[in-house]
Amino acid sequence: MNIASKLRILAQIYEIYDEFAAALDLACRKRCAHCCTNDVALTTLEGYRIIDSLDQTSTSDLLTAVSSQSKAKRFQPAVTTNQLAELCAKGIDPPDENENSARQICSLLKENICSIYPLRPFGCRCMMSRHNCGGKGYAEIDDFILSVNTVFIQTIEHIDAIGCTGNLVDVVAALLLPENRLAYENGVPKCTTAGLIRNRPLKILMIPPEHRAKMQPILQCLRNIKN
Repeated sequence: MNIASKLRILAQIYEIYDEFAAALDLACRKRCAHCCTNDVALTTLEGYRIIDSLDQTSTSDLLTAVSSQSKAKRFQPAVTTNQLAELCAKGIDPPDENENSARQICSLLKENICSIYPLRPFGCRCMMSRHNCGGKGYAEIDDFILSVNTVFIQTIEHIDAIGCTGNLVDVVAALLLPENRLAYENGVPKCTTAGLIRNRPLKILMIPPEHRAKMQPILQCLRNIKN
């Protein structure tokens, strides 16, 4: 599957999720940015979509933003979600995650508004809460929504199975280099040299038994996606 097809599928995945999220009773509002930190993970497909959609000036701004956090402590995943599902199915303990994070404010925020909001990755789209995070210091997310989020993360990784996953800073910084972007377009991404981890195809959906029936309409929407 070529990049153009993958980008069309990703756009449909986002659209399905945004429609799902729009029906929820949430505290999240414009300029509510308590959860907007430098600990967001995303796939190379999502990073490519961001860069591919920006003009030259915006791309330069993006480079400046990610460069400002290149030395900052940040979350860097040790395993992808699909790999985690495989390990759990085999009864294997996953490796410890890198908790070397200072939870700094995301460098893409401008006056508490995301400068790439329409292009924001799924890791940002699925951060939501039933109460204001600023008051309690943490988000409150329904268990079913967490299951939905996991399925979408697994699906996006599956679409980008030849690609990589990593912190937003690392993914974007890697893809801003023309040689890395070309390698990704040609299906040979440089994951290890960029500090990223390889994606995996979806083999096992992580859906708790109590959520399987309720999840079926969402799964059907994802199955109906066309490239």
